[in-house]
Amino acid sequence: MTETVPLTPEQVTEGPWLAMYRQMTKIRLFEEQVNDLYRSAKMPGLAHLYSGEEGVAVGVCSALRRDDYITSTHRGHGHCLAKGAEIDRMFAELLGKEAGYCKGKGGSMHIADHANGNLGANAIVAGSTGIATGAAFSAKRRGTDQVSVCFIGEGALGQGILYEVMNMASLWALPVLYVCENNLYNEYTHYLEATAGDVLDRPRAFGIHALDVDGQDVRAVYALTKGLVERARRGEGPAFLQCNTYRYHGHHVGDVDRAYYRSKEEEQLWRDERDPIARLGKWLLETGIAEQDGLESIEDEVRGEIERGVAVALEAPFPDPSEVTDDVYA
Repeated sequence: MTETVPLTPEQVTEGPWLAMYRQMTKIRLFEEQVNDLYRSAKMPGLAHLYSGEEGVAVGVCSALRRDDYITSTHRGHGHCLAKGAEIDRMFAELLGKEAGYCKGKGGSMHIADHANGNLGANAIVAGSTGIATGAAFSAKRRGTDQVSVCFIGEGALGQGILYEVMNMASLWALPVLYVCENNLYNEYTHYLEATAGDVLDRPRAFGIHALDVDGQDVRAVYALTKGLVERARRGEGPAFLQCNTYRYHGHHVGDVDRAYYRSKEEEQLWRDERDPIARLGKWLLETGIAEQDGLESIEDEVRGEIERGVAVALEAPFPDPSEVTDDVYA
């Protein structure tokens, strides 16, 4: 069952809702621009767009401090931006430019931003689970109250390393939160065709506190994450949060005809009735926290930020060829 979290009047008033609306809008417009860069042959390689899942990244990262850690996935632009990454440096990395977070060598699937606690995205499914758990182990050994969040997709449930690290995290009561973004599809296969049993039974088998939440409701994601992060800071051990969500685009930017594995009706249903930005915007208007012109102004401001960021990245120089082996550790 999806966990519902009632908000108190104080939480409704004090929650960072407009900031969340801005962040989700930023991620959506960023990904639209990434898709345009690919389609116009300005971006080398592929990207895996995060559109539709913004409520998860923003809800989770809004509950974290800057010095808390995250690790990300191949579909990681939203995580990076939600944790504080700069738009121009993100675009520069995607375009292989020297000004990028990894000097153009990481590309879409390997962006890291250590200043904001982002230990890096990872193209390997479940590949960052050991990094996030290790960061939590380090925080505990150093006596800090930092928390580590490990973003994974439901495809990671088929990888053995996830169970190895959850076992250690439970044994050592590590301050780590495993956030499973279940967007229904392991690339082109519905997850129920590849995942036996109840997802939450898996972490619970290790004694890990596990919950389910509507990933399209950023307020619910934030409220649950806030409690789980506070629990981890108190030394009460790891937790697992399954966020039920949906990706609007294909597995990657080249996956444009998805009719053979999901219907257009399904896609339209999620866009029309379950969009996380529209749902938060509707609630902001109903509660009087925002007016329609205020929300439109936010979108206009963010669109300007995106346009300026991509312009800077397009004009930025490529790294010198002599640096090709610098900062490469394989």
